[in-house]
Amino acid sequence: MPQDAFHIKRISAELNGALCGGKINRITQPSKDELTFYIYTKKTVLKLFFSTNASFARVCITQTEKEPLAVAPNFCMLLRKHLLGAEILSVSQHEFERIIRIDLHCTGDFSECDRTLYCEIMGKYSNITLVENGVILGALKPSTLDTLGGRPLFAGAKYVFPHPQEKASPFDIKEVARRLEGFYSLRESVDNEDLAAFLFENVAGLALPTARELAVRVPKDTPIAEYLAWACENLPTDACLAYRGGEVSDFFAFPVAGGKKMPSLVVCADEFYTAREGKRAFADKKRKLENAVRTLLKKIAKKKQDTLERLAEADKAEQMKIKGELLTANLYRLEKGMKEIALENWYEEGCPTVKIALDATLPPAKNAQRYFKAYAKAKRAKEVLTPILAQEEAEERYAQSVLTSVLLAETAVDLQEIEAELIGLGLLKAPKEKVGAKKKELVTPYREYEYEGFTVLSGRNNLQNDRLLKTAAPNDLWLHTQKYHSSHILIVAENRQVPDKVIKFAAEICAYYSEGQNGDKIPVDYCQRRFVKKPNKAKAGFVVYTDYKTALATPHSHTENLK
Repeated sequence: MPQDAFHIKRISAELNGALCGGKINRITQPSKDELTFYIYTKKTVLKLFFSTNASFARVCITQTEKEPLAVAPNFCMLLRKHLLGAEILSVSQHEFERIIRIDLHCTGDFSECDRTLYCEIMGKYSNITLVENGVILGALKPSTLDTLGGRPLFAGAKYVFPHPQEKASPFDIKEVARRLEGFYSLRESVDNEDLAAFLFENVAGLALPTARELAVRVPKDTPIAEYLAWACENLPTDACLAYRGGEVSDFFAFPVAGGKKMPSLVVCADEFYTAREGKRAFADKKRKLENAVRTLLKKIAKKKQDTLERLAEADKAEQMKIKGELLTANLYRLEKGMKEIALENWYEEGCPTVKIALDATLPPAKNAQRYFKAYAKAKRAKEVLTPILAQEEAEERYAQSVLTSVLLAETAVDLQEIEAELIGLGLLKAPKEKVGAKKKELVTPYREYEYEGFTVLSGRNNLQNDRLLKTAAPNDLWLHTQKYHSSHILIVAENRQVPDKVIKFAAEICAYYSEGQNGDKIPVDYCQRRFVKKPNKAKAGFVVYTDYKTALATPHSHTENLK
């Protein structure tokens, strides 16, 4: 849910308790709408994270380390200039709005003053603004008088709070009671969902999920308006993470059915939004990589189709040779100026008549030579095009194997080396790196399983499949699906006889991480590592193997056996 005023009030109180008296040591900007403050509190260093993203807007203490942009944007530089070394005096909520106010005492070499950072948590209108004496020093998302309803957010302008909604304050008991009276007078009966919808539409600061939870908590014989005012101000925080389908779905300041109790609301917010951001980032990257590979496959298919058409033309070479020989044998019947001649084709049974096109500008002998030249050209073309076609088919198989790896990816880790692989192929641009920064070597771990005392390893992509092959011992068992692209699976034998049930276990994993994932009884080949070879200059993930056996396996992820 978007953070409402009810929860922001409690989050700001928790932040005040954790940050008050702390000093800002470092400021970074991970993206265009995110900031991170590193705050020294004499006990530890806390990361205060700000996001103005429409879907993930928040202010919370986070455990996640985000890589800053290679070049710090202007607003980040402005904050460093004015806030580095500043002491946090207080963190509070502005009235009962979705605005967190951070008051700071700033000390420079020759000056000392108080400044305020306003963090507006308002969906797509979220923003962060630095203010001194009511005047804006800068904003993360500056605007002019023509935007945001004429509310200016640029350096030198006076800071004006966003216009309040036309809803009743939860602390205005009389107004809430008046609206409730009108609401009940129009209905014969009202259930909790009706009441929640009314509170959401008429009372400021409540998101619909919050309104639903408060609606069911109203004690009997207690006026709703009075309970609402008390709850918004005094309801104790008992942080809880809600789950749906095994995934984090929401967070609340009070317990909910099936929820998980958490130490604080700030921790709840961090876990909730980190999970949501991770899920979206994974989906976005997976889609980006998939589109890049599908684009490559289209290019290969187009080149391959062109090669096949040219080969089809080259296959007519024998016909050109026959026509040349027929013309040579019948030169006496040809005359200059003829455009066509019908001759008996004695190369076919029954000697059927074949029509041969002629160039009217050429003499008879030249016409015959023209067909022999066309025959020679087509023959040479076939010799050249055949290996080209084989190369294009190999590229197509490789690209298809990369696509399979992308489609089977389940976590961000699965995509890391695939992205590096596509950057190496020139399909994606390499990310900008900081000047002077050390290049990080990217090595992601295999999927590792433990079963019946045996370790089973699964490659996540072509690069890992190659690495898996290099590290394997000669008597380790290697598995791969037959006629499907799949992960390479390795059973670490350690000079032991591998039981059939371990082979079955590994084959089921191999079938699961393959193109046949949705099928049944997938054939999986297996043999000792000694019989698996990688040809010179072969694409990543490509091998040939001999002395193998085949097992039929039903796809299964066996996540319960993951280490």
